[in-house]
Amino acid sequence: NVPNPFNPATEIAFSLPRAGRVRLEVFDVSGRKVRTLVDGRLETGAYTIMWRGENDRGARTSSGTYFYRLDADGEVLTRKMTLLK
Repeated sequence: NVPNPFNPATEIAFSLPRAGRVRLEVFDVSGRKVRTLVDGRLETGAYTIMWRGENDRGARTSSGTYFYRLDADGEVLTRKMTLLK
């Protein structure tokens, strides 16, 4: 994700070599899901998804460390990001 650390938003970029189901979620350090950014089928190609530091209800999250988890057609990638206010 870029930038990292970020405030107020960061972009998560990924590319898919083949079409398939994609799920991109953000979790806090306790492992609680904060936000689902993508949940569905995407076609082959490059994608950039923005996270503005909000939870699923639209409320701003606090400063701290978060993790995004990208599950694309059975392949899973987890990375750390930091929100600074």
